[in-house]
Amino acid sequence: MDIQWWQILLLTLYAGYQILDELQIYSSMSAPVFAGLYAGLVMGDLKAGLIIGGSMQLTVLGVGTFGGASKIDANSGTILATAFSISLGMNPEQAIAAIAVPVASLMIQLDILARFANTYFAHRIDQHVETMNYKAIERNFLMGALPWALSRMVPVFLALAFGGGLVQNVVAVLNGDLKWLGDGLSVAGAVLPAVGFAILLRYLPVKKHISYLILGFTITALLATVFSNVQLLGTSVASVVKDFPGTFNSLPMLAVALIGLALATISYKNDQKNDQHPVVSQQSQSDEGEIEDDEI
Repeated sequence: MDIQWWQILLLTLYAGYQILDELQIYSSMSAPVFAGLYAGLVMGDLKAGLIIGGSMQLTVLGVGTFGGASKIDANSGTILATAFSISLGMNPEQAIAAIAVPVASLMIQLDILARFANTYFAHRIDQHVETMNYKAIERNFLMGALPWALSRMVPVFLALAFGGGLVQNVVAVLNGDLKWLGDGLSVAGAVLPAVGFAILLRYLPVKKHISYLILGFTITALLATVFSNVQLLGTSVASVVKDFPGTFNSLPMLAVALIGLALATISYKNDQKNDQHPVVSQQSQSDEGEIEDDEI
C-alpha cells in the first residue's frame, strides 16, 4: 500500500517533536518504543510498530550522550522502518537491520549539523545578555528549537515522500536474488536487542549487584515456564472438557516489572541503612568501565 499524504504529515510532525521532547520536555514520548507505537497507529499496524520500536529501544539501552556527544537517532530509524515495513509488507526484523539501524546511524551527521546551527542563536543570546534584553533572549532560545526539529523533519519527510520506490526495489531484491542476504538481515535485526542489553550490562555495576541479576533472571524464567505450561494444560483440558474455560493469560510484563521494583526497593533501603550507619573500611576501587552510583 502507498503511504498517504496525511500519514507523511503526521509522521513528519512527530519526528520534529520527538527530539524537542528528548531535549527539554521529557515526557518519554521520544522513546523508540513510543515512536514505534505512534508510527504503527498512523500506518494501521500496531503490532509491527511495537516490534520495531521495542527492538530499537532495546538496541540503544546502554547508549547515552554524555558530554554533548551525538548518538544514533533510533526514533527516526524506527519511524521510517515502521512506515516502509507496513506499507511494503516487509518483515519487521528485516526492516530493523535494513532500514532502522542504517538510518539511525546516518542521522548522527544531521544531529551534529543541528548542534552547529544552534551556536548562532547561542551567540545572539550572549549579545542580548550584555544589554539585558530578556525578550530577545527568550525569542532566540525558542528559535534554537528550529534546527533541532528540522534536522529530523526534513530527512523523514524526504524519505517518506520520495524514498518509497527505492525501498520497494531494495525489498524486492532482498526477497528475490539476494534472499540469503535478506534472511541474514532478519537474523541480525532479531539479535540487535541482545547487543543493547550487552552494552547496558557493560556499564551497569553488575558485579556489585550480581545477586539481584541472577535472582531476577531466575524468577522471570521460572514464572514464564510455569505460565506457559499452565496455558498449554488449560488448552488441552478445554479441548476435552466442554464446560472447562480455556482462557489462560500469559505472564504479564507488569508482574516482571513489580518483581524488579521490589528488588530495587530492597537495594535502596539497604543503601540508605548503610548511609546512616557507615562502616569505616578501606574503599575498594570500582570495576573498570562500570558506572557506580552518582558518577554521572
